[in-house]
Amino acid sequence: MDIHETVRTFTDFYRDHGHELLGENTLMPPEGDESVLFTTSGMHHLTPFLLGCTHPQGRRLTGVQRCLRTTDLEEVGDRSHLTVFEMLGSWSLGDYGSGQNLRWGYRLLREGFGLRPEQLHVTVWGGDEQVGPDTESLETWQDLGVPVELTGEENWWSNGPIGPCGPDSEIFVWTGPGEPCGTPSTNPGWVEVWNHVMMRYQRLRDGCLIPLPQRSIDTGMGLERLLTILQHTDSVHECDIFQPWQQTIPTLWPLDSREHRVVVDHLRSSIVIIGDGVLPSSNGRGYVLRRLLRRVMTILWRQGDVLDDLPSGLYEHTLDHFGRLGHQSDATLEHVRRVILEEQQRFSQTLERGRKLLSRWPSSKVLDEESLRFLHETHGIPREVVEVLTA
Repeated sequence: MDIHETVRTFTDFYRDHGHELLGENTLMPPEGDESVLFTTSGMHHLTPFLLGCTHPQGRRLTGVQRCLRTTDLEEVGDRSHLTVFEMLGSWSLGDYGSGQNLRWGYRLLREGFGLRPEQLHVTVWGGDEQVGPDTESLETWQDLGVPVELTGEENWWSNGPIGPCGPDSEIFVWTGPGEPCGTPSTNPGWVEVWNHVMMRYQRLRDGCLIPLPQRSIDTGMGLERLLTILQHTDSVHECDIFQPWQQTIPTLWPLDSREHRVVVDHLRSSIVIIGDGVLPSSNGRGYVLRRLLRRVMTILWRQGDVLDDLPSGLYEHTLDHFGRLGHQSDATLEHVRRVILEEQQRFSQTLERGRKLLSRWPSSKVLDEESLRFLHETHGIPREVVEVLTA
């Protein structure tokens, strides 16, 4: 399956079961939500409705949400982590329960995506001193014949220290060599692809849990991770959606495998962020963008390369995939390219300023944390620039 068929299979399945397709999405969280800089999961835009408000499209919803997470930024460059990614989601807002939800999920994986029963393993909330085990999910999986592992906090989902939360059940697919063996907690060959959250409680500031006025379901499946399984690739970077990048970047810059993945991920993510209206700055969302771009520029600067040669086709492919071209495509492409090249110019100027400053730095004075903070706060030379210049 290519990416388009995969998305269509997912959303058509839920639409056939009475779910309404959500419209255009963005990396920006809902207006007034200051808990995150960017949308990190499909449920962010639905929080009020999970808490009991009426959604204009009804109680059953499905869609694809683009997300951005900075918590895994240092992991980007491995086989599975991405900065910007997409989540396939389905939601029941006080409608059906976890048993129906899990049965539909199992059927979609088996009949829609062609996964074999022996490829699947699940985990279920095993309970703690506040909430008992999720027996409904446990009994559903046992009835379906899927092996279950009971766990603790790994199967409790929350959107922060307060707010909606509840037990979840994660579906894993075997990707290791040979026949499936072990459990998700004992064998890394089991890879999680789909999380089904049973939104049943609200956690208060004192840590207490109270039942939500309605029980809801929130499921999320990483699109790129699913594609690695369906397309039999060794990493998310080898899926079809990354092919234009995979084919072009090696012809521009000689990078090792990890650098290549970082450059592709961060440039692609930066294009999406700019397309959603963010500009580089020294704080907030703009600083996330600046950090991504400067990690790329640092890698290229060390070998004397620049971003000027990045083909417009890669800008166009990325913006088109994420629905950000529209009828003013040429203006959008030019805007995104200009923002990136202007940031490159600022980075070059910062490097030059830092080089002059460090050339006068006393050889007897160690560049410790206090010195790095001084250079940043007083002279505007961030840590990453100092690390580049002193490497």
